[in-house]
This record gives sequence, C-alpha cells and structure tokens, in this order.
Amino acid sequence: MAKLTVKDLDLKGKKVLMRVDFNVPIKDGVIGNDNRIVAALPTIKYVLEQGGKAILFSHLGRVKKTEDKPGLSLAPVAKHLGDLLGQEIAFPGVTEGKNLEDAVALLKEGQALMVENTRYEDVDAKGEYIKRESGNDPVLGKYWASLGDDVFINDAFGTAHRAHASNVGIASNVAQTAAGFLMEKEIKYLDGAVNSPKRPFVAVLGGAKVSDKIEVIQNLLSKADKVIVGGGMGYTFSAARGLTIGNSLFEADKVDLAKQIMAEAGDKLVLPEDSVAAQSFANDVPTKIFANGIPDGWMGLDIGPKTITKFENTLKGAKTVVWNGPMGVFEMSNFANGTLELGKFIGSLTAQGAATIVGGGDSTAAVSQLGIADQFTHISTGGGASLEYLEGKTLPGIAAISDK
Repeated sequence: MAKLTVKDLDLKGKKVLMRVDFNVPIKDGVIGNDNRIVAALPTIKYVLEQGGKAILFSHLGRVKKTEDKPGLSLAPVAKHLGDLLGQEIAFPGVTEGKNLEDAVALLKEGQALMVENTRYEDVDAKGEYIKRESGNDPVLGKYWASLGDDVFINDAFGTAHRAHASNVGIASNVAQTAAGFLMEKEIKYLDGAVNSPKRPFVAVLGGAKVSDKIEVIQNLLSKADKVIVGGGMGYTFSAARGLTIGNSLFEADKVDLAKQIMAEAGDKLVLPEDSVAAQSFANDVPTKIFANGIPDGWMGLDIGPKTITKFENTLKGAKTVVWNGPMGVFEMSNFANGTLELGKFIGSLTAQGAATIVGGGDSTAAVSQLGIADQFTHISTGGGASLEYLEGKTLPGIAAISDK
C-alpha cells in the first residue's frame, strides 16, 4: 500500500492519537450493535501491545443543540470497549480542557483513553450550532493534535469522506498520519476492486434513487465488465424504456438521464425483467409478479424470479463483484427474496475464489439482517465513504494519511 500504516510507526512510549468510528446505536445507555467497536480492536490492541498510549477520538450521532449531548455521550462505549479489552478505559467525559489534559498525562504505556463525543464541539456553551468538529475548525484540530506525540492513526473509514477536525484537522498538525488495520483493509479491497480488479468484474447496484448513485453508475460503467441495476432505482430505468411502472418509486426528473446512461452503456448495463409487486407498502398484503410493466394501482417492491436468474447468469464466472444497495424492500420478508438470493449467489462466488465486496450502508444492513454477512470477502464499514470511493472521488480522510 502506498500509504503509511500503523506497522510503519514506532509507538513505544508515545501518546498515540487515534480516530476510530464508534458511531454505534445506543438506546437508554445500551449499545445495540458493537460491530464498529469490534472492528477497531485489532488496531487498538496493536498500539497498546507496542507500548503506545492510545487517545481515542470518535463522533456519535449528530449534535445540533445542547439537549442532544446527554443521550449522545460515549460513556457507554468507553465502558464496553474496556470490557472487550479487559482493562479500564480512561474517560474524562470532555472534549478539551484541563481535566482531559491531566487524564492524558496520567496514561501509562499500554493504556487507553477516550475523548468525549467529538461532535460535542459542534455546539458551544450558549447552545449555538457552530460546527467546530464538522467544519474542521483549525484551532480545534491543532489543540487535539497537541495532546499526542506527533503520531496519528486514522482507522475510521466511515468518516473518511468528511474533512473534520478529528481526522483531517489532526492529520494536518502532526508529522505522521497512518492508516489503522481497518482503514488499510478498506483501501485494499475497495481500491483493488475498482482500480485493479480481477476480471470479469461485475458491479451490482441497488437502492431507492438513481440520483444517489448516478456517479457510481457512471464511474463503474467505465471500469466494470457488467453493471447490474436493481432495487427502487430500477423503475426509473423501466420508465426510460417506456414500460409502465404503476405506483412504483421512480424519479421523473431522472428519466432522460437514465435514457442517456442506457444509450452510452449498451449491453454493459443489465436491467430487471420482472417485479414482485403489491397494492400497498406493507408486508401482509397479496403480491403478484409482473413482467414487462406494472399496471396502475400496483408498486414494485422486489425483483422477480426472471430477474434473479438473469442477474445470476450475468454474475457467473465473475472474479470481482462489488455490491452496493439492496434489490428490494428487504426489511419486509415478502420483499427480501431478491436481495437474499442474489446475496447467496454472490457468496457462492466467494467460495470459488472471487473477491466479493459489499459497499456499506443499506447493503451491509441487508446482508446482516438476512444472515449472509459471512459469505463475502469484505463488508465495508463506511456507507457514504464507500459510496464516494465507488464514485471515484478522493476522500479527504484518506488523502490526509501520509504517503510512504
């Protein structure tokens, strides 16, 4: 990898600043899903084993007013991380000031401290929404950088598409910024898939809106051998083909763009042939399968059996697969089959030696909910970040990591 990684650093005795992504669901102080915390453990353990003193930064949720703060404290995360590591994590409960500085000074080699939710800095003492963290305030970035010994590890791919004080701000004020193991893995798989894939390379794109994925579609059409489009955005393409779509979700203002994409892509673009439809957006209602158009009063909520077969035939023999976005309303069991069957088929390609990457966001939620997450080579921890990577954009958090 062209970027500096945690193994390139001398960490012994140093106060090591680390950006992690602990933006986990918390309700009444209880963590609902600790996947992101567990994903960061290898890097944290490595720093501590090397004799580093880890100072951890993360955001949690969106802090826009003073009343948001109590429910978005990282205190439960610090406690849970301590349980996972088998040691207490220092948690002064603030983002700056003497209490934080004193707690940092007390750290011994192999110990860790967690700074309070970095987005607390987005609201000042008067309750004004000032976005110091989210706006990459240079004074804040410099202050946080001063807490360490000129070494910063970014292991938060999920925020790599944002230039915040806790990633880009710190990085611009230290001598060395390195990727943690999780960040290194994300770059390796996503960059490898998009820029140097083993072929055939097939991209599978789903989700609700064409507008959310325009740049992804266009970028991957220039790189992949085939691009499969399903999910809600498939109906915008159906409308562009002149098919009736009933009450299905679509974007009228993107029909002309869909026509243009189809004309430029030719047979590289693979579109649905049938749909599982219902007359209302609910799970416990009668369904019908429609091919070549959906009548008024019905809405498409999943891809149909012909489409599943078509997509699987397109995927046969693929050596690299990138999947971003579900094929239907997977949250409802009656409309999860398309996503589940396609996911299982892509998983079978993993067993045949293909690199299979799930690109974050709803796709990650879908494969987890459907119980097939362990069938893929890599599941990205970043929603917006992986999407922007697939669009071919430069991510500020990655750009700020030092080159070797």
